[in-house]
Amino acid sequence: MKRIITIQDISCVGKCSLTVALPIISAAGVECGVIPTAVLSTHTAFPEFTFCDLTDEIEPIAEKFSKLNIDFDAIYTGYLGSARQLALVEKFFDDFKKEKTVIVIDPVMADNGKLYHGFTEEFAESMAKLCGKADLIIPNLTEASFMLGIEYNPDYNEDYVRYVLKKLTGLGCKRAALTGIILKDGEIGVYYYDSVSDTYYSYFNELLPVSYHGTGDIFASATLGALMRGLSYEDSLSLATDYTLECMKYTMRDENRRFYGVNFEEALPFYISRIPKLI
Repeated sequence: MKRIITIQDISCVGKCSLTVALPIISAAGVECGVIPTAVLSTHTAFPEFTFCDLTDEIEPIAEKFSKLNIDFDAIYTGYLGSARQLALVEKFFDDFKKEKTVIVIDPVMADNGKLYHGFTEEFAESMAKLCGKADLIIPNLTEASFMLGIEYNPDYNEDYVRYVLKKLTGLGCKRAALTGIILKDGEIGVYYYDSVSDTYYSYFNELLPVSYHGTGDIFASATLGALMRGLSYEDSLSLATDYTLECMKYTMRDENRRFYGVNFEEALPFYISRIPKLI
C-alpha cells in the first residue's frame, strides 16, 4: 500500500482541507498520514470560529518521522497560512523527498482575481518558490497570476492558458494543472502541461450553475489518490474532474444540503469504481 502525507489545516466541522483529503485518499486505497497546521472549530466561511495555530508542531513531528525512518510515496500540501509554514514545508520536502516521492502542491490562497483574507503578494511570491520543488501544482488562474506576478485576466483564451502553464513550470515544477478553466459555453475543466514531455492535455465536463466551498480540495485530493494507484497524470486529473462534478450533483439534489460544503461522501462509490483494482 502506498503511503502519503498531507500537510494542511483541519476544521472540526466543514468539508475542506484534511476532512476532505483524508477520506478521499483513503477511499482510493492509499494510506494517508497527516500533519495538521492548525485546528479550527469550523472553516472560515462560518461567521465565528476558533483557531489554534500548530505551526510549532510541524518541525518536531518531522523530526520524529525522520528518527523512525518513516518515508512517503507522496507529499501533498493544501492551505498553508503563513510564510513560516511555507519555510517549514520546504524543509520537509528537502528532508523527505526521495527519488520516487511525488510532491503535489495545491497553492490555496486566491480566487476570482483576489487573494483570500490574510494573504499578501509577498506570500504569493514565497508560494511560487515552494511550487518550484513540486512534481505537480494545481492552482486556479487567480493563484497562478499572483505567483507569476502578472495581471489576472478573466477574458482568457486557450493560447493564454498555455502561456500561463509554461510560465508556471518556469518556476521549477515539472507539471502544472490549471483548474476551473472555461473555454466553451457550458463546460469547465482542467488544462495541464507536462514540461518533462513538453505536452499539453485538457479535459472538460459539465458546468453547473452553482459553486460550493471545498471543491478545490476535493479535486486535488482525488487527483493524488488516483495518481498513487497507478493512473497517469492525465487520467488522474480527468477522474478528479468527473468526481468533483458528481459531488456537486449530489449536493444539488440534497434538499437538506449544508451551506458549508459538498456531499463528497455520497459520491465516493463513483470515485472508487474508477480506481484500478489491486491485484
